[in-house]
Amino acid sequence: MTEYQIRRAGEAGEVLAASHLFDHDAKPEWAQRFLSEPGHHLLLAYVEGHPAGFVSGVEMTHPDKGTEMFLYELAVDEGHRGAGIGRALVRALGELARQQGCYGMWVLTDRDNPAALKAYLAGGATGDSDQVMLSFDF
Repeated sequence: MTEYQIRRAGEAGEVLAASHLFDHDAKPEWAQRFLSEPGHHLLLAYVEGHPAGFVSGVEMTHPDKGTEMFLYELAVDEGHRGAGIGRALVRALGELARQQGCYGMWVLTDRDNPAALKAYLAGGATGDSDQVMLSFDF
């Protein structure tokens, strides 16, 4: 069984050290901006002192709904998948959301991403919807 620790990132250097987990290399100024924004959260999972996964979340507040957590992204290093790290990261973000007073948490993913679906469902997500995500490119 893989032993891991989950910690909240507090400095851009921690995010940069985990850059291999992101879709693209993390940029120092973007990492710092993300971490300095109230309501932005990035949790890192470490195995033997090395970043093995992360989850990011953004608190979203609406005047008639209150605050909910948007699970922005989840990633686990390929060599550490299947060890429960993704599930643990999702649960940790959910617990942080509760502590922050969020009434819920949500995420978008593709139906053809079984690893993500497995992690989200194991982390406590429910439901199956026919929602459609549309993008605006600027």
